[in-house]
This record gives sequence, C-alpha cells and structure tokens, in this order.
Amino acid sequence: MNHIGTIQLETERLILRRFTLDDADSVFNNWASDDEVTRYLTWLTHQSVDDSRMYMEYCVQGYNNLAFYEWGIELKETQELIGNISVVKIIDDIESLELGWVLGRKYWGYGYIAEAAKKIVDFLFNQVGANRIYARHDVSNSNSGRVMQKAGMTYEGTLRQSARNKHGIVDMAYYSILESTWNRRSL
Repeated sequence: MNHIGTIQLETERLILRRFTLDDADSVFNNWASDDEVTRYLTWLTHQSVDDSRMYMEYCVQGYNNLAFYEWGIELKETQELIGNISVVKIIDDIESLELGWVLGRKYWGYGYIAEAAKKIVDFLFNQVGANRIYARHDVSNSNSGRVMQKAGMTYEGTLRQSARNKHGIVDMAYYSILESTWNRRSL
C-alpha cells in the first residue's frame, strides 16, 4: 500500500478532516462523554475535557505517521464536529484495513457515518491501494451492522468471544468489501 496519511476529504454534507488541539471541547461535549455513545466501544467514556485533550494530542502526534488515518467528521452546514472515523488496524502484507467510528447521539439516524465511510473506503482503495476493508461490531449493537451494509460491506460471519469491550468478552460480527467489488460499483 501507498500510505499517504490523513488528508481532508469531503462529501455532500461532511468535511472529513484532521483533528486539532482546539477540538477537545467538541469531542468531549458531542460524543466522548456520553455513556450511551461509548456503550459498545473498547475505550472508556471521557470523564473530563482533559481526557479528550489527551486524545487530540495523540491524534495530532499521529499525523506525523503516513500510516495514521484519523478523521474528525464535521457538518458542512454548521461546521460542528459530530464524530470520528479512523483506520484502527492495518495489515500491510495482505493490504487490509479495519475501520472504526463513533458519532454523537443527536446525529444518529441521518446516514452520516455511512456517507463518511463510503468516502473513506473509496480513498483507501483508490489512493492508498488497499485490497480489503473491513469493520466489526459487538453483535448486541445491530445498528452498526446496518451502517456497514449501507457503506457497501457484506456480512462475513460472527466470531464468537473474539473481542473485549465494556461488556467483557463479546461475539463480533464482521463485514468487509474488496477493492474489486468496490470499483465495479458507482458511488
């Protein structure tokens, strides 16, 4: 793969951009402090803006690495930061990337994550050179599976007791799409 780092991307309604240190308040207030939003995630709900600031520092440092992909999701209309989407795992030898995302609760149900994911998938296939992109979710969180389907991914199967999150060891449903399938579709 040709890693080129987190570059700004746009969709009809969204700007997918790098985080800045100034984003800590928005990250904390719009999603990271909400127990319902982080319910199925592997990281703990942020208890203070300092937790979000530390995450912003991690991201800003990470942007120095061309194999680091972490976007803030901003609404074009309001310039409000509403979530993030990132590559959470890279397997270079098989050109495979895992996506993960989180979205503020008041923005659920509007198709923002599927819209962002489609743009990221296209970028990763056509600019980075990925062969396979996948995502997974706790089987108790079926809404994530619907998002994966809307983003063009196909259900592959469920791995029993294959991950740990706030609920302990859980079953994970896997979805993926291959570059050859993606590029036969129209956006």
